[in-house]
Amino acid sequence: MSQRALLLVNRRSRRGEDTISEAVNELQALGFDLLEKSTEKPQQLPEIICQYQHQVDLVIVGGGDGTLNAVAEGLVDTQLPLGILPLGTANDLARTLAIPQSIPQACQIIAGGNTQRIDLGCVNNKHFFNVASLGLSVQITRQLTKETKRKWGVFAYAAAALQAFRKARPFKAEIRINGDSIPVKTIQIAVGNGRFYGGGMVVAEDATINDQQLDLYSLEIQHWWQILALLPAMRQGSQASWTAVRALRGQDIEIHTQKPRPINADGEIVTKTPAHFRLVPQAVSVFVPKLQVVPGLEKSDEE
Repeated sequence: MSQRALLLVNRRSRRGEDTISEAVNELQALGFDLLEKSTEKPQQLPEIICQYQHQVDLVIVGGGDGTLNAVAEGLVDTQLPLGILPLGTANDLARTLAIPQSIPQACQIIAGGNTQRIDLGCVNNKHFFNVASLGLSVQITRQLTKETKRKWGVFAYAAAALQAFRKARPFKAEIRINGDSIPVKTIQIAVGNGRFYGGGMVVAEDATINDQQLDLYSLEIQHWWQILALLPAMRQGSQASWTAVRALRGQDIEIHTQKPRPINADGEIVTKTPAHFRLVPQAVSVFVPKLQVVPGLEKSDEE
């Protein structure tokens, strides 16, 4: 019996327009009965999922982390399982879940039927998969354009980061976590739910997407150029060992700033401070590889 799948593809993603035909052909060959829908406004995607929830068995999303962020509310509301076709630039959620960039291989993972429940983060009632942050990352997001991402791929993040570094200025904030109130002077505060963000940066060495913890780090450096020395550690997730980095962990976090500051979640600016972050454990079900052990995802729903 074929499975009915709602297929949502961001044709504006880096590989969306070029690979949609390949994805459709592959999924149909694997026995999926596809209901393909699209919209020019990502904020409408949750409504589309809710509209068709009783006509399908799963949702397949083709796009990058921003597109996946846009569908999160619909997945939470309907509890339909998610299949991922990584068509974006960074594809950090796919990286976290060990889903390959190859469209045929990603389709095979969905057809394999192996699902795992994962956590979500939530900031001011907006869900996110990977990381939500304020400060430097917002400047990087503003530097990135669809054109640069399409042309340079993941290297566009490095170029945008170098431009943003020079404009970075420390700001004061208050972090409330685990009953403590911590004043900081920082250039960035990041709160991670998953493992990867920003094109392959690691939230923390032991971070996983179902450890039921949020990992916070605050970059408390004095000069923008100091971050250059930190970059290798941030790629490995070992930044907590640096004295200029404050690392905290919890399930409920508040951040207050002197003036409202925009917050970037999964590559999209979604809200402002004051910010309330909370963990939503085992919030959604996602198709993951059967044979490859994904850190933190050793047990599947099938077992």
